[in-house]
This record gives sequence, C-alpha cells and structure tokens, in this order.
Amino acid sequence: MNVLLVRHGETPWNREGRYQGRTDIPLSPAGEAQVKALGLRLAHLPIALAIASPLARAKNTAEAILAGRATPLELDEGLLEISHGDWEGHLASDLELSHAEMLGTWRSQPERHVPAGPGAETLGDVEDRAWPVLVRTCARLGPDETALIAAHDAVNRVLLCRVLGLPLSRIWMFRQAPATLNVLSGPSLAELQLVRLNDSEHASPLLAEALHMAL
Repeated sequence: MNVLLVRHGETPWNREGRYQGRTDIPLSPAGEAQVKALGLRLAHLPIALAIASPLARAKNTAEAILAGRATPLELDEGLLEISHGDWEGHLASDLELSHAEMLGTWRSQPERHVPAGPGAETLGDVEDRAWPVLVRTCARLGPDETALIAAHDAVNRVLLCRVLGLPLSRIWMFRQAPATLNVLSGPSLAELQLVRLNDSEHASPLLAEALHMAL
C-alpha cells in the first residue's frame, strides 16, 4: 500500500508569516499554482482513496490533485490543523515580542504536552486525533492501492514522527513546504517506510522552498 501525505499549498497568511491554525484561510494564487502542478505530477497514479482536512486550503489541494478522477473526496476533522488558540491571526514576528518565552518553547522544545499558544492544542492532541485517520486509511487499502491524505504542517509532522519512531520533540528536524509530497509505502501500517520526504520539486527550486513552521 502507498500513502501520499500532502501539505496544502501556500496561503496569504503563510506568505505573511501569520499563524493560521484552525482559521479557514484559502489558497493564494501561488498556492493554487503549486497544487495544480502537484496534480499534474501525480496524474498518472491511480488513487483509490482520498481524505482531506475540512479546511479549504487542504480540501482545495486534494481537489486539485483529484481533478479528472472519479475518486470521491472524504473530509475528516481528525486532520484539522493544530489549534494555535490566541496566536491565530497574529504575525510570528509580533509574537516574538508579546509571547517571547512561550513561542520560544514551542519552537525549540515542542514536547507532547506543550500548547501551541495560549488556549491552543498540544502535539499530543493532534496525534490523538490524526493517527487514527491514518490507521483507518491503511485498513481500507489493498496491497497495491494508493491513498491521498491532504492535511497541514503540524499534522503531517506528527504523523511522520510516529511512523519514523521519533519523539514529538523532534518535529522541527525536517521541513514541510507548501504543497509538499511525502510518500509512505509498505505491506501494512506497522511496516510503512518513508519513501519521499518534503518533495516539493513541482512547486519550488531545490534548496529554496519556503520555510513555514506550523503557521
């Protein structure tokens, strides 16, 4: 089985460095172009199952990949982006001044129970709701079938850490660029291997992808 784990394309708030979380921000024109390019790249692959976060930026990313296919798109709230609580809508540069200590902890020591802002979720909260989505997805796939999961930065990082056996404190050790592609493959959930990580060749030049840390 194969799982295409995708992050949504760029939004205006990504470009501005503004925390999004659960706020339903649409794709920017650049983000629309990124996901269209990803769709073209994946056009030759049969996709048996497609699941996305209900937020427009992830839903529209999945729809762009599925364009021209008969595969129905399912929406699952387990894939919603991490809630940033009171940080949502604020520029990261402003929070560096107003919430310096809390933001510093989130960026440097994001342990399982550290909230991602005042009144926000923790990485443990995200794992508790997102991992079962991957479990259910794999249970529905045949040996040679492929699933698409379109989600968000923090969601993808948490799922990838679990697959790789990494503690959640290591979520910042790899990137998740806008419209990036991660590929997981294996005979079962327990035997999934990471085949591709943060592959954004279709959307940005090598070594030049945008760096957005769970915005």
